Amino acid sequence: MAAGFSKLTSTVNKHQEFQRLELLAGGAALAALEQKNAVVAGLGGVGSWAAEALVRSGIGGITIIDNDTVCTTNINRQIQALHTTLGLSKAEVLKNRLLEINHRCNVTAFNQIFSRDTSGQFGIEKADYVIDAIDSLAHKLDLIQITQETGLSEEGPVLFSSMGMACRLDPARIKTADIWKSSGCPLARLVRQGLRKRGYDGHFTVVYSDEPPKGASLESSGKKINGSVVTVTASAGMILASLVIRDIIAKADKGTNCNG
Repeated sequence: MAAGFSKLTSTVNKHQEFQRLELLAGGAALAALEQKNAVVAGLGGVGSWAAEALVRSGIGGITIIDNDTVCTTNINRQIQALHTTLGLSKAEVLKNRLLEINHRCNVTAFNQIFSRDTSGQFGIEKADYVIDAIDSLAHKLDLIQITQETGLSEEGPVLFSSMGMACRLDPARIKTADIWKSSGCPLARLVRQGLRKRGYDGHFTVVYSDEPPKGASLESSGKKINGSVVTVTASAGMILASLVIRDIIAKADKGTNCNG
């Protein structure tokens, strides 16, 4: 048998849909995934894919948050955006999709904006992981700060945050780093500046691109709209989900080794 591989002689996975993941990561990791809860805030071109990847990887519970509805311009990059879902709540449509993938997953959807004023509604303090995929700078800073304040205890959630993925074409330029070590991303710079103004100097991992922004933008209803492509936004979402999944697997492996 090839080095690095072992024969699976028993299985804790009674559900065929996660058999391939169990073969890769092991039964203890799959069981750990089923016990974890994640929050995904922002269900656009990044967050929608992150949520899908978590549920397809056997996460036991997920809370999804977005106050927007599906529109035609979402179709090029958001997983729940179809011509048949136009005008519907992004959170509710995605919830239905996630339950079709794994009906045993505890999916809670909030058609609500995340802000400091609304933050108490979403159970951040009960989550094991928080994925920040919010576009609004002020609300992104709120989520980062509140999650990090909640995470000061050992039982608090682990935060992974997406920086700017619009105006990029090359997913190979996406990287991960501590927020204070990220570079080449205008949104990450604004996040660092905003956190400093709030007196915050904590650490968390971000997913960012160092590709120089490109393309045109337009103004609509006083809002700046930038170009974006699914190959970049979805890649960022997958990396965010991967950070969660690999952290859970690593901790499960550590626990197995300690107990063994």
